[in-house]
Amino acid sequence: MPELPEVESVRRLMASALIGQRLIDVEVVPDEIVCSGHSTEEVDAALRNRVVSGVHRRGKFFWLTFDSAPVVFGHLGMAGWIREVGADSLRLHSHGEAPLDEENGRPRFLKLLMKAENGRQIAFTDSRRFARIWLGDSAETNDRVKKLGPDAFNEALSVADFSKAIQKRKAPIKAILLDQALMSGIGNWIADEVLYHARINPARIGTSMSDAEATRLHESIAYVLDLAVNVEADYTKFPENWLFHHRWGGNKGADLIEGREIQRDTVGGRTTAWVPAIQL
Repeated sequence: MPELPEVESVRRLMASALIGQRLIDVEVVPDEIVCSGHSTEEVDAALRNRVVSGVHRRGKFFWLTFDSAPVVFGHLGMAGWIREVGADSLRLHSHGEAPLDEENGRPRFLKLLMKAENGRQIAFTDSRRFARIWLGDSAETNDRVKKLGPDAFNEALSVADFSKAIQKRKAPIKAILLDQALMSGIGNWIADEVLYHARINPARIGTSMSDAEATRLHESIAYVLDLAVNVEADYTKFPENWLFHHRWGGNKGADLIEGREIQRDTVGGRTTAWVPAIQL
């Protein structure tokens, strides 16, 4: 699933291509699930011939603003992606080697296509229909956005506030990190990565965390997110010592990382990769 770094990369792409531009052509592929109950005509009207004033993000949600309502919101879900037609595109690990376009050049699994007056075209695709597009008056009043906690990258909690929040919870630290109401944007692979670098067992209960461990985890979140965002979520540029490169592959992924066994358990309802030899 695309997480904060991936969504930030597509937000920056859309900002570069669309801000200040009029959307002169729009194609909305009929899909009542992806379009969250809005008709194709409603989504089309919210975009067509309108000038994009901003492209924003909190956690894994993003939205396009104009000089008036409605705002167009989006979420990539499990397999959604946004890219520029005719340009090189970042490929997620989950994309594998499958072609991104049909033989005629049309993006595969297209849900939304926006063409700006500068000629650049942005495609929103989704092969599994878990992505969402919806309309609203503003981010401040939208129920889905209002439920999100501070963005883990742009609005990071202070060490003191972070420590206080996790140390009062009787839940596994992995589940706490995935709680989008606490901090938004951290998903499964990021949670595993930061816990690996902080050397903390994902099943540890929040109330058991010491101040030193909470500080170490806070620093690890900043390290992983800063690096992943700065390389625009291109996982080929992640350091070789990251768990990311070993958690997937074959039936379950690699057996070892730097000579230590990788264990896979279900923690907080999610498949979790961790290294018992160093995560205590």
